[in-house]
Amino acid sequence: MASGCAPPKLEGFILTEKLGSGTYATVYKAYRKPVSVNGDLPAVFQQVNSREVVAIKCWDNENIYLIMEFCAGGDLSRFIRSRRRLPERVARRFLQQLASALQYLHQRNISHLDLKPQNVLLSSLTTPHLKLADFGFAQHMSPWDEKHVLRGSLLYMAPEMVCRQQYDARVDLWSVGVILYEALFGRPPFASKSFTELEEKIRSNKAVELPPAAQVSGDCRNLLPRLLERDPEQRITFEEFFTHPFVDLDHMPNAESLEKATALVVEAVQKDQLGDYSAAFSFYCKSLEYFVPALHYESDRRRKTAIRSKVTQYISRAEELKALVAVNNKANFQQAKSARDVLKEMSQDKPQLVAALEMGSAAVAKEEEGNDPVETLDLYQQSLGELLLILASEPQGRRRVLLHKEIQNLMSRAEYLKEQLKMQESQNEAASMDQDPFSDSIKSNCSLQ
Repeated sequence: MASGCAPPKLEGFILTEKLGSGTYATVYKAYRKPVSVNGDLPAVFQQVNSREVVAIKCWDNENIYLIMEFCAGGDLSRFIRSRRRLPERVARRFLQQLASALQYLHQRNISHLDLKPQNVLLSSLTTPHLKLADFGFAQHMSPWDEKHVLRGSLLYMAPEMVCRQQYDARVDLWSVGVILYEALFGRPPFASKSFTELEEKIRSNKAVELPPAAQVSGDCRNLLPRLLERDPEQRITFEEFFTHPFVDLDHMPNAESLEKATALVVEAVQKDQLGDYSAAFSFYCKSLEYFVPALHYESDRRRKTAIRSKVTQYISRAEELKALVAVNNKANFQQAKSARDVLKEMSQDKPQLVAALEMGSAAVAKEEEGNDPVETLDLYQQSLGELLLILASEPQGRRRVLLHKEIQNLMSRAEYLKEQLKMQESQNEAASMDQDPFSDSIKSNCSLQ
């Protein structure tokens, strides 16, 4: 919208104070009149209407009007600077919201092309929710319509854009990686003293490394290098990004979180009543993965208190079930060990199989001793990866039958351990919300059952 001495007149709205201006627009605070607005939209914006994306309403013969919720929290850049760096749980929540916006755009073949913290607005400081803004460079992108024009801000620009090579929508994924890196560590990966130094760093073939003392989760440590992959052909795809465990859009706080949690806890109670403690424990853990997002989403204090009370109750029962399942598991340890020993004796001609079985035995021993569950789970997964490859080429026979059973046993134990870790994460997340000023969001319409 063009700048001027006085606010322009827009039917249905009252434009008041000027909030700021840039190269392409001037921003005013506005109030909606009771009369609604009608008008045509630029083609690239007609489909853009998501909670995490600015809503664009109309235009006239003189201006294009981008009408959005007033974002009193400023932009993400200011938010990060004021706190130096963000706790991983807060950065992850913001990443989920940004990923949700990108998913909405990606489904419509729209690329932003200028993703940076300054273009990510916060609805407020007390209940912040991201709003993706400034679509000045946005355009429809298709695999057959690659570009090589230099666009966006260099600090967040993908190497293929800086090098003026052909690029496509994957440049947005690189920018997301830079934003996540800055949120976690307080500075972008290519912080430089000059434009020349910055350009040289971006053009370099050296892999992006995390700070030496970086304390981030395994999922986060896995995602960042895949986003900050210089070769776009090797970079994580949009589909892989949206389903990555650290992004985990399925468990993003939203209006359906409480409904999903309630359905799962009903299953848990039914299994609990039938005495199927292992299945009940699993369902309780899965329900907590939705109850905690429901707590984040709910803004009504009375309802939030009710949900928190339920969460405490279900965590307590899950802890009891974990102890019962552990007792049952110990009864199966010796039987499984005997079968594993037989399988090892039958596999002396396949040292790779013996090594994979030994790795599985080491994981079981670590679990029984109560060692670091993250390392133990990693050992289970390494063993299973090897065993599954061997199973694919194993001929029919008794050894294949025993190997299949061993894989099922190790998978069951790994899944049980993973559920314990998820439950612990849910407990920590729920406990941290009392001290986390960014835990609330807009009011949910779900009913607590």
